[in-house]
Amino acid sequence: MNHDAPAYGLWALVVFNSAIFVMFAFSFFKPQTARDWRTFGAFAAFIIALFVEMYGFPLSIYLMSGWLQTNYPNLDLMSHNSGHLWSTLLGEKGDPHFGALHIASYVFLGFGFYLLSSAWNVLYHAQRRSALATSGPYARIRHPQYVAFVLILLGFLLQWPTLLTLVMFPILLVMYGRLAVTEESEMRKQFGADFDAYAARTPRFLPSLRKSNLSTGQKA
Repeated sequence: MNHDAPAYGLWALVVFNSAIFVMFAFSFFKPQTARDWRTFGAFAAFIIALFVEMYGFPLSIYLMSGWLQTNYPNLDLMSHNSGHLWSTLLGEKGDPHFGALHIASYVFLGFGFYLLSSAWNVLYHAQRRSALATSGPYARIRHPQYVAFVLILLGFLLQWPTLLTLVMFPILLVMYGRLAVTEESEMRKQFGADFDAYAARTPRFLPSLRKSNLSTGQKA
């Protein structure tokens, strides 16, 4: 594939890629309440906005074209490579697909989807037994699914930053944080002291460097 060839106006790729990632995320998140749908809708909007600029119309490059042409006069603005703005801004040479940030983006995306899948499997079985999910990823952090979504979003931002997704990213962080707090309030009402004990020993988003003392079994 010639990465330097123009690669925009490919709306079929926009639809295909957006549908794949949104449907995959939906299969694990499974929104139920209006709050869940708003949160998932914001994630879906981020994904769609990303692929519209990646394969449809490079809005960010268009808006920044004057500045880019002044500071990077040899840059081909209609090249697919130009969309990897971090590579351009950092002055990296060669194919940006092999740059450090691009490779890091795959690590974030891969681990994010792995964490999302692992967390959903634990939560699914816990909900079937009306139990508190405390094993697997839930043994290290209380909200692995939201952390997984953030890792996925961050991976995409490292790979293909756009003005719109950069604005949406902190908004999504706030939405996930508020949703986590709301869910904890509901879990505290449902599980009482069991949840309090679990929350006391398990960080909300960032795992502790200390070895977890939590048993890997589910609470009955």
